[in-house]
Amino acid sequence: MAHPALQPAPVQEEPAAEPEMELTVISEYDHIIRNVSLAENHDWRFISAIAYHESRFRPDAVSSRGARGLMQIMPVVARQFEVEETEIMDPQTNVRLAAMLLNDIDRTLRIPSQVEEQQRMKIILAAYNAGVGHVSDARRLAVKHGEDCNDWSVVARYLELKSQPEYYRDEVVRSGRFTGIEQTSAFVEQVVGRYAKYCLLASR
Repeated sequence: MAHPALQPAPVQEEPAAEPEMELTVISEYDHIIRNVSLAENHDWRFISAIAYHESRFRPDAVSSRGARGLMQIMPVVARQFEVEETEIMDPQTNVRLAAMLLNDIDRTLRIPSQVEEQQRMKIILAAYNAGVGHVSDARRLAVKHGEDCNDWSVVARYLELKSQPEYYRDEVVRSGRFTGIEQTSAFVEQVVGRYAKYCLLASR
């Protein structure tokens, strides 16, 4: 009996590979924050933690004081870095300005390299929120009174004391009275806490 010719088994085609997608881990702005952070030498999870507390990742956010965008950048910061005010709301520009400001704060404060990283982070965050002038005043007051100007709890106490005339009129104080300690302390602790969560959620 003749056997029918054997037919080759049909070749199954491999399914077409789907285009590689960039994984969203923290927010839809992960790719922007990662790229800017890499360029400006920051941990992108730290920048993301600030963005969350500043705007809840809303690029159109505008505060009553005029701070704008993801990182709540003031127009004076844009002018400091020679960026047009009309560009502040652009997410990439906004994040870049924030990263540059953080670097500028770090250079201005001159915190010694041996200071524990979390202390450095908290002092820099306080300056980001309250202004580097007020934080510098608090550190000078600490030095004058023989205390550690690189310890956040000490700096926070002198920021609070800067609401009192005997402190904000001191000769070492250059930025005057400060009354925002509650807001600044809450900002610092909340950002540090969220950064710790993001470090568990995503790799650097």
